[in-house]
Amino acid sequence: MKCIVIPRPGELILSEREIPEPGPGEVLIQVMASGICGTDVHIYHGEYLGSYPVIPGHEFSGVVTAVGSDVRRFKAGDRVAVEPNIACNNCVHCLNNRQNFCLNWQAIGVTLPGGMEQYVTAPEAAVFNIANLPFEQGAFVEPLSCVLHGVERARIKLADKVVILGAGPIGNLMLQVARLQGAAHISMLESNPGRADLARQMGADLVVSRVEDLPPDSFDVVIDATGVISLMERTIDFARKGGTVLLFGVPPAGKNLSMEAFKIFQKGLTLLSSYTSVRNSFQAVELLQTRKVLVEPLISHRLPLKELSKAFEMIESHDPNVKKVIILPNE
Repeated sequence: MKCIVIPRPGELILSEREIPEPGPGEVLIQVMASGICGTDVHIYHGEYLGSYPVIPGHEFSGVVTAVGSDVRRFKAGDRVAVEPNIACNNCVHCLNNRQNFCLNWQAIGVTLPGGMEQYVTAPEAAVFNIANLPFEQGAFVEPLSCVLHGVERARIKLADKVVILGAGPIGNLMLQVARLQGAAHISMLESNPGRADLARQMGADLVVSRVEDLPPDSFDVVIDATGVISLMERTIDFARKGGTVLLFGVPPAGKNLSMEAFKIFQKGLTLLSSYTSVRNSFQAVELLQTRKVLVEPLISHRLPLKELSKAFEMIESHDPNVKKVIILPNE
């Protein structure tokens, strides 16, 4: 089968390897759709957790083609999506329902072979049935589960005023979930005109292109969905007194934030971050299947596996026409 390998930061190789055999408790999945997110780009550049060489891809769905011994929930032909974070369920964090901080953490597409290949194995416990959900939508189970965890941490309440910095695919998932939580007014900051238009289509009440156009001290909840250091530093300016700031976007490793400590103190702010998800995949599947969260408008490009390098270039080009890029490994 064909696969894409990152042997070291900054390098991609189209390669071939044997189709893996599912071990005990594992399922073998033919990957039908694999999404690219900012984390994949960070791994490519060596700015995030990753064990090299690695086959990237942690947002994917596909068809079960074989199961290992002891697998009970799945059979060949089942349509599934994957939660890539694999916890040991026996360390101090797992035993306190903090599986995302597992001391023995592994992740498909980060430390283990991921969805940028034609077939991949995954533990049965990390696999979720998506029934008739289209594969491209199934590839959003993982990013949506992360968004759900972040919104849970931010505790958005009925009639809250929310601002989201960044209207990429994650920002637009945040927009929809915040609305489901009861936010009355949602503003978004986005300088890319294509993504700004998408945010308006997805129901944002106000979309501005300049940070200066956001009113200070006005929002119950401020969410950074960019990971851009300069924007993360401004989040505390827009929160009302007693408000909440959620730093959700993935920043590059090794970079520091500079925030005015007295402002945080004086405003009595709650500052939060959000790391991956904790048991949110079933919620994500339900919201996608019931179309409470829509993802088709977020997809702009579909490319074959061999064009992953081109996909990374497209994402980093800031082209207004580029939104979510989906890789189709078996086409």
